[in-house]
Amino acid sequence: MYPPIVLLHGFATSAQRTWRDTGWVDILADEGRQTHPIDVLGHGDAPKPSETQAYENLHEWVLERFPAGQVDAIGFSMGGHLLLTLASLYPSRFRRIVLTGVGNNVFEHNPEHGKMIREAIAGNPAPDNPVAQHFSFLADSPEADRAALSAFLQYQRPTLAPSDLQTITAPTLVILGDQDFVGPAEPLAQALPVSELLILRGVDHFSTPKQFSCIEAALKWLAIS
Repeated sequence: MYPPIVLLHGFATSAQRTWRDTGWVDILADEGRQTHPIDVLGHGDAPKPSETQAYENLHEWVLERFPAGQVDAIGFSMGGHLLLTLASLYPSRFRRIVLTGVGNNVFEHNPEHGKMIREAIAGNPAPDNPVAQHFSFLADSPEADRAALSAFLQYQRPTLAPSDLQTITAPTLVILGDQDFVGPAEPLAQALPVSELLILRGVDHFSTPKQFSCIEAALKWLAIS
């Protein structure tokens, strides 16, 4: 019998938007899989503190909301980064992992990109930058709170090093669009002890979870005993 599947969404979005509205939860249920979508602190239906220090132990906060025992897990963007941190610290909790929308950005922090996102969340997106415009649009959602999202960003979580991932025992599928700004994905896939890499042609960051090819690949990966 397969374990439940933990689903972790991206920054400034929610479990509803990332996993339910795009069909993931229903499709996984049709396959007989139990899902466990989690709204990360500061997002969705989770508490939304506006104090930066509230996010200091974010990965532990998320782990406390896991179901008991071993899990399969799927993470998008920020959710994928959280899964990497958790799987490196608690490898026995994970059977198989799917990472979407994460790549070399887990190893290298881009200060200009971070500044762009902070300004977009504050309501001042660069008018000629579609990524900034999209983050500002997400922050305008009724389920979002700009003050909480800004506080979330102010706590700068450290980047991972390739050596940090050597403790991960779960076979991991990395899925990334070739138009995604977080790429390339090869350094991440190569740093993981057991991994496969799938590149989605013509796909950007935000459209990755909406691609049926992404959902199909994840289903196949998590169906392996």
